[in-house]
Amino acid sequence: MQDAVLAMLAKEPSHGYGLRARLRRALGPLGESMNAGQIYVTLARLEKAGLVACERVDGLPDRPDRKVYALTPTGQQRVTAWLAEVNWPKPDLAEFHLKLAAAAAARLADPVELVDAQRRELLRRLRDVQRAVLAEPDGSTAGLLLEGVALRLQADLRWLEACERVWSKNESEGA
Repeated sequence: MQDAVLAMLAKEPSHGYGLRARLRRALGPLGESMNAGQIYVTLARLEKAGLVACERVDGLPDRPDRKVYALTPTGQQRVTAWLAEVNWPKPDLAEFHLKLAAAAAARLADPVELVDAQRRELLRRLRDVQRAVLAEPDGSTAGLLLEGVALRLQADLRWLEACERVWSKNESEGA
C-alpha cells in the first residue's frame, strides 16, 4: 500500500481524502472496503520515513485546515524503483493494478511496458519450473507441487494478457 500511495503522489501533491478517493477509483469495487484511517496511517509512516513531506493548507470557512502531502526526492526514487520491480513470487494483484494505474496517471511509465516486463519474468520462471517438472520422476509429490506452481504461473500470464489488452486500449483512446 505504501508504494501505491507514493506513486499516486507522484502525479501531484494531495491530502489524505483525495488520495483515498483516487485509490478507490483505481480499485473499483475492491476499493470500497478501504479504511480511511489506513491512508492516514500510511501517510504518517511515509512522512516519518522521509518519503513524503507534509504542508498545512488553509481550509475554507466551513472546513478545517488540511495536510497536503508531496513526495520528497527519496520518495520519488522509491517510486521509480517500485515501478521497475518485477518480483512475482506471491503477487498482490491489487498492488500490481495500482502500479499500472499510478504509472499511467502520473505518466511515470508505460503500463503496457510494465506488463511486458512482468510477463518476461513470469515466462522465465515458468521455463525453470517446467524444467524442474521434467527432472522429477512420474508420480512424485514434488512434481505435483511443481505442476501447481506452473499452473499458477500460466494463470498469472493469462491475467497479464488481459491487463495488456485493457491498457493498450486505454492508451489508444488517450485515457
